[in-house]
Amino acid sequence: MKSTIAITGACLVTWSIGAFLVVPGARMELLLGMALPLVLAVGTMTLFERAFDRDPRQLTPLMIKAFGAKLVLVGGYVAIVIGLTELNPIPFIVSFTLYFTGLHLTEAIQLRSLLRVR
Repeated sequence: MKSTIAITGACLVTWSIGAFLVVPGARMELLLGMALPLVLAVGTMTLFERAFDRDPRQLTPLMIKAFGAKLVLVGGYVAIVIGLTELNPIPFIVSFTLYFTGLHLTEAIQLRSLLRVR
């Protein structure tokens, strides 16, 4: 739980810096680029921890299902934001890519520590 609060806080701080200091004209694009990767990271981290606590053998099948769900959600989300909004796609794509990659790395580190500690 502490890690998800820290990750959410870090994302909000980095978004604020980007949205108010670096690219103030692209606040919504940066926010939408952060939103789904953050929700997915927090959701999967929570699911993985709970599954591991219940039965470690459940973790791999859950990870496979989560990967498939992420593929569908990410594809649909990016298509909707780029195709159905008037927003500038470049800041959105840059923001989405950076948050998605960074949060995926964070998930991997958290999963590694989960498997190592318990």
